Amino acid sequence: MAEKAEKLQAFVWEGKDRKGNKTKGEVSGTNLALVKAQLRKQGIIPDKVKKKPKPLFGGSKKITPFDIAMLTRQLATMMKAGVPLVQSFDIVADGLENRGLQELVTNIRNDISSGTSFAGALRKYPRHFDDLYCNLVDSGEKAGALESMLDRIATYLEKTEILKKKVKKAMTYPAAIVVVAIVVTAILLVKVVPQFESLFKGFGADLPVFTQMVVRLSEWLQTWWFVVLLGIVGTIFLFKEAIRRSQKFSDLVDKYVLKLPVVGEILDKSAVAKFGRVLSTTFAAGVPLVDALDSVAGATGNAVYRDAIQRIKNDVSSGTQLQATMRQQDVFPVMAVQLTAIGEESGNLDEMLEKVAVHYEAVVDDMVDNLTALLEPIIMAVLGVLVGGLIIAMYLPIFQMGQVVG
Repeated sequence: MAEKAEKLQAFVWEGKDRKGNKTKGEVSGTNLALVKAQLRKQGIIPDKVKKKPKPLFGGSKKITPFDIAMLTRQLATMMKAGVPLVQSFDIVADGLENRGLQELVTNIRNDISSGTSFAGALRKYPRHFDDLYCNLVDSGEKAGALESMLDRIATYLEKTEILKKKVKKAMTYPAAIVVVAIVVTAILLVKVVPQFESLFKGFGADLPVFTQMVVRLSEWLQTWWFVVLLGIVGTIFLFKEAIRRSQKFSDLVDKYVLKLPVVGEILDKSAVAKFGRVLSTTFAAGVPLVDALDSVAGATGNAVYRDAIQRIKNDVSSGTQLQATMRQQDVFPVMAVQLTAIGEESGNLDEMLEKVAVHYEAVVDDMVDNLTALLEPIIMAVLGVLVGGLIIAMYLPIFQMGQVVG
């Protein structure tokens, strides 16, 4: 019960300021008495103070990885300015609009103020703070450089989220083209073709083969459209469930998706960028290379690279150089291997790995832009062929009848 009372809540208030003017606002606090005391300290005489009513529809917004990146950046900024950690959490919580995130921040703050380490408090929320995040915070605490570590983590999260957005854009754009093409074709077959079909019945002549095919397809779709729709939805659902439930199937998808034209190359380069970014961040934080590779394996987002990095970890732990075992895996680009080799020889491995990340993040950015530019004319061509083909099929009998009459 005591823990529940400590949770931060939103209160709305009305009162008078020092000059006697009526004013109102919103403030966060743990209970009514403390909120009133806080208002009095600010020179406000509160008349009405009550809990802010919850919205009728919806509640707390979902906490996204971008929210965690923003929170980390705010904490890093506060601590660099010399603000103590607990007070930094208070300041950040007051400025949050997402009630779920505000509650999360308050709970972590309460754990820390009660004597739990920062990393220990974060480990209670694995859904939002993964092992990599917690291990880096732990390293920062032990080294006495938490503010610089938070800054490094914030940069890593921001770069990672930007990269994810670019990859998502590359994946969704082709899917959007396919969906648009299917929807336009279905509308024409179900709504437009039947209008022409009733007209063709009065011709009393055989229709061209192309037109007959389109008419039959239209009749079939009008009869079985719900089966087609269920089939598409069911296929998508089963595919997602198979990926979620079967590790073997998920790994197989990861393997073949890298072989897709353009999109596969984008995913490949993004995995290399993640490899460089995560390994650079963990190694610079003082995490031993073998342990750092464990974190990297799960962060690349692809089973091919995960397995390759696990093999690299085994080789490195037995004394092989990182660049040598990377070259043996035959999945890393030559430039990534060469920069890693330079880093190992010069003793600046973290800096060289960051250069790998920066380079391949830029490559992914360019490839996504090029994909967008390439797909725009393809969209026009695909839709033109589909719509134009259906229109030609419908008007072909009319043209033939005109030639006969002429």
